[in-house]
This record gives sequence, structure tokens and C-alpha cells, in this order.
Amino acid sequence: MGFGEITELDTEDCWRILSATELGRIAASAGDSIDIFPVNFAVDDHAIVFRTAPGTKLLELAINDRVAFEVDGHDEATAWSVVVKGRAERVERQSDMDAAEELGLRPWIPTLKYRWVRIEPTEVTGRRFARGPEPERF
Repeated sequence: MGFGEITELDTEDCWRILSATELGRIAASAGDSIDIFPVNFAVDDHAIVFRTAPGTKLLELAINDRVAFEVDGHDEATAWSVVVKGRAERVERQSDMDAAEELGLRPWIPTLKYRWVRIEPTEVTGRRFARGPEPERF
């Protein structure tokens, strides 16, 4: 197989993968620090929505709303990765919070998470990789 097969995913394939995935990672930064947080999420009208509690994540998003969000996965034959870049904003209007509640998103751990965040994408990219053994080195 040589160098392996890498396929660029089109936007709709990326959204299909995102819609079928529950756990992703958000990368946020404040100053010189970059942090990565695992979050369970839902897709709502080509945006990423997650719940959180007050803390580092919300603080960093208040300082710098530009984020990257990533999901990945694999099966026996392939692996994939989807990256969403965009702007994160707290959901503030009650009607928007009510709509977010309808997504059925619940925390995975027993904590109260009353803050909603929505990532509005500016770029969505993805790749699919054929899995296989490492090629001969020498």
C-alpha cells in the first residue's frame, strides 16, 4: 500500500460524521496558552452545540472566541478526522437555550452544566485514512 490512502472529505461527509459522533475536543486559547477540552456535543443546523459549567473553558472563550473543534474515529479498515474552525459564542437568549434543550444533550458526568455554547463554523475539513500495517522501512 506504500504511503497509504488519504481521502479528503467533502463538507456534507464531514457533517454526517459530526452528526453521528457524541464526543469531540475543543481547542481554545487565552494569551500564550492553548487548552484542549473533551466535550460531548450535538449538531444543530450546521453548528456545534455543547453544555458546560463556569470555569477555564468559558473564561478562555470570553477572551478569545476563535476555536478549533475536532472529532475522530475508526473502524477496522478506515480512520477519519473532522476539524471545525470557527467562533464560539455563549447561548444567551432564552428561546435559543430552550431550542438547545430540545437537542437532548446531557452531561456524561454527574455535574450541573447550565451554560450553552454554540460554535459557528468558518471552515469544516475532514480526511479519511485507509488503515493497514506499517510499510517496510528498509
